[in-house]
Amino acid sequence: MVPDSKGQIRIWSELLKMPYIRDVLVLCSRSTPSEYLDFLEERYIDYLVVGYQHVNLETALEELNTKFGVKKIRIDSGGVLNGIFLRTGLVDEVCLLIHPELVGGEVNNSIFQEGDLGDGNAPIRLQLDNVEKIKDDIIYLKYKVFNEMLK
Repeated sequence: MVPDSKGQIRIWSELLKMPYIRDVLVLCSRSTPSEYLDFLEERYIDYLVVGYQHVNLETALEELNTKFGVKKIRIDSGGVLNGIFLRTGLVDEVCLLIHPELVGGEVNNSIFQEGDLGDGNAPIRLQLDNVEKIKDDIIYLKYKVFNEMLK
């Protein structure tokens, strides 16, 4: 499932050749250009229109459950989408892999990017649920999310 309400992703044939991708469902909104929806249809790529200006992720998850019986999803994403899912209360668990490598740099990047905390926004509390050392000294951390917005 890939949100793309602006119709920017055009490399679906290359993505579908990757060994870990079996199916794709593109999430669009009513503002998605009709030309892009035609592009997807011509390539037999399934899409779902949920939301007006932007993809409504809560509605998308409800539709995934109703149409496909999906009860859980795993989000492998960048910080922006991760942050949106967290701030909208759609995440109940966070799993992190800590690799024993250090990378320097000056570009601010985070696995959870969302606007700065302001009025009405409190930090999202996590409770450690599991710690495991896996191969090559990688540490697996599993947290439960305590967010008042969770449904």
